[in-house]
Amino acid sequence: MQPLIETARAKVNLTLRVLGRRPDGYHDIDSVVAFADCVDTLAFAPGGDLSLTTTGPGADACGDSGDNLIIRATRALAECVPGLTLGRFSLDKHLPVAAGIGGGSADAAAALRLLATANGIVADDERLSEAARVTGADIPVCLASRACSMQGIGDELAALDLPELPCVMINPRVAVATKDVFAELGLKKGQFRVGISEVLEAVTWPKVGASADVWLDFLKGGANDLEAPALRVEPIIGDVLTVLRETDGVRLARMSGSGATCFAIYGNADDAKSAGQAIAQAHPGWWVHAGVLS
Repeated sequence: MQPLIETARAKVNLTLRVLGRRPDGYHDIDSVVAFADCVDTLAFAPGGDLSLTTTGPGADACGDSGDNLIIRATRALAECVPGLTLGRFSLDKHLPVAAGIGGGSADAAAALRLLATANGIVADDERLSEAARVTGADIPVCLASRACSMQGIGDELAALDLPELPCVMINPRVAVATKDVFAELGLKKGQFRVGISEVLEAVTWPKVGASADVWLDFLKGGANDLEAPALRVEPIIGDVLTVLRETDGVRLARMSGSGATCFAIYGNADDAKSAGQAIAQAHPGWWVHAGVLS
């Protein structure tokens, strides 16, 4: 039997508000999420003991395979599904790690989709969602890997009709720990960053079929609340944002997630491609991707 194959798309937070911190320590967020056309590739051969091998340019950064999110998500699903068929995973790792684009979470979500296929589990089975939720905050949104609004602790999702947005993504190959950025944000348990009226204020989303220009105007009204604390943790993020904001044709530049990956959106694919080529030539040590968000 040929191995089953899934791609794991990078997640990009186009906006990210941190509303507050719950008494249990988790942070409430409100985010517009898109997915990029840069991926890791995960193969699964059903049967036998659970294992994971990693290849590709990012393999060395993946750490202990026994504690990888792929293995943890599989074990979480096995607790929900008696007799789950396990097997051998092979990950071709290209996305940077600890980068604010959910690379490990996307890999784990791809593993859950592969296990669902191998075990005849339908895509909307609640056991998949539960395994994703208990394994990591970004894994539920990566299960479907489509544009959506994400709220709560990452578990409240609503699909969005987002057009394709030409983009450039940059990571300076500096890992940034999410916990360090949230620590720098400095919220105490039970503390809110915004008033209740702001939390309850209804969002007027662009209409179905709205153009990229309409969406860009909408996104410009947002922000990433983790950008400022991430800059204090790793100042090179400021250099990346400056480089993106100085490129021709850029319409919006912002950090994704807790960093250090930043993205820029352009009016057309040619501008994005030219910007990506110029940045890659000027900064050969950086990870640079020119493509599309959707």
